[in-house]
Amino acid sequence: MFDCVEALGVAPRPLYDVSAQGSCMLRKASSFFPNLEPFSWAINTAMQSVETQSTSSEEMVPSSPSPPPPPRIYKPCFVCQDKSSGYHYGVSSCEGCKGFFRRSIQKNMVYTCHRDKNCQINKVTRNRCQYCRLQKCFEVGMSKEAVRNDRNKKKKDIKEEVVIPESYELSGELEELVNKVSKAHQETFPSLGQLGKYTTQNSSAEHRVQLDLGLWDKFSELSTKCIIKIVEFAKRLPGFTTLTIADQITLLKSACLDILMLRICTRYTPEQDTMTFSDGLTLNRTQMHNAGFGPLTDLVFAFAGQLLPLEMDDTETGLLSAICLICGDRMDLEEPERVDRLQEPLLEALKLYARRRRPNKPHMFPRMLMKVTDLRGISTKGAERAISLKTEIPGPMPPLIREMLENPEIFEDAIESVDASSGESASGESASGESGSGESGSGESAAAPAIPAIKREREEEESALEEEDDDEDDFKEDRERGGDSEDEAWGLTMPDPMRKGATGRAQ
Repeated sequence: MFDCVEALGVAPRPLYDVSAQGSCMLRKASSFFPNLEPFSWAINTAMQSVETQSTSSEEMVPSSPSPPPPPRIYKPCFVCQDKSSGYHYGVSSCEGCKGFFRRSIQKNMVYTCHRDKNCQINKVTRNRCQYCRLQKCFEVGMSKEAVRNDRNKKKKDIKEEVVIPESYELSGELEELVNKVSKAHQETFPSLGQLGKYTTQNSSAEHRVQLDLGLWDKFSELSTKCIIKIVEFAKRLPGFTTLTIADQITLLKSACLDILMLRICTRYTPEQDTMTFSDGLTLNRTQMHNAGFGPLTDLVFAFAGQLLPLEMDDTETGLLSAICLICGDRMDLEEPERVDRLQEPLLEALKLYARRRRPNKPHMFPRMLMKVTDLRGISTKGAERAISLKTEIPGPMPPLIREMLENPEIFEDAIESVDASSGESASGESASGESGSGESGSGESAAAPAIPAIKREREEEESALEEEDDDEDDFKEDRERGGDSEDEAWGLTMPDPMRKGATGRAQ
């Protein structure tokens, strides 16, 4: 007993050793010390020993990095079965289908299936039919609202005034300009719905021939009336009659065929593949070919088909016609900078009007401007067709049609005056145009460079001018001799002082 007391009381350190070696001594001493927990010291000693050893081992051996978590494995893309990158817009999808769905919803894309609207969509074929791919996105559960919410999160820091398209609103001056141009267009060009269509029966309605003289006579008669209406339209445009007579004639000659083609193409009916003239005469593609269009026919019908997706109304057609007409890059202009100043508000008006009418389709305005270049290409082909028509028709070319089709840069003969009946019609139009000239001049603004789409043809026109120097000299001499008759042919008049000034500039 005393050995145990001595061991416990005098030498506590050996107690740890004894406890470590065996528990018999503590069991024997427990009867003398009832409050002693036999194994507590051994347990505490063991825990301290383990902690000391663990700390020492950590200082000596660096711990190895924990392994990365295993990558998450998603189900294949629900749309195309490609490898999925996660859950997007509510379903497991790949990056390609995620981006395709987002773009389609944000841009309000409308797709067309060229088969039976049941195309197979997989990793290989997913890019072949956008319509069926988008339909499958909806079928598997992709959410439109998720796309919109995602877009709103990205724009939450943008100021409210930037989001609201206030710039689409027309100013008072531009609104007035739009109204005047729209009124001038509608009063000189009735819409397709206002016309009573009728067709003509002839032997060449089904087969193309070189020229059907009956159709040619009708076409030339209607074209002459259309040209007179285009002159009336031009004189109603704000600021046009403030230009010099020489510049008015140059602009009309250069753009008359452009406007004529634009107008006839807006009366295209794709279901019947026909075009309707201002008196209601409706011709199919074969009849248009036989009436004098010849190889120009398919080009004109193709252009008419390209206008359909633009869905232009009368106001946009009138503004685009005015932009075609009032263009400062035409050759032989006396005051091109002044013409550019008149064109600038027309461009701004068309841009704002088109974007206000289609707020979700901002690309429509540049697509409209691209048609100006296409119209110039048709005009070039029209000038070539006029040369070949001279050898096909039995009589002379109607004066106003020749003035319109022949390029001013390559005139070979003096400009002749129109016959008495045409002159009277043109004079009547001139009188009506002079009554509205008081509205002119309100559309001028600060000078700015012309848009690239309209100036694209400048280099080609300059090169053509250099190649035809001799013809141009002849044209200038004829113009000096016949300037008065040219004014009368286009129905344009000016006071004697202005006429003398223009003659002095020509000399």
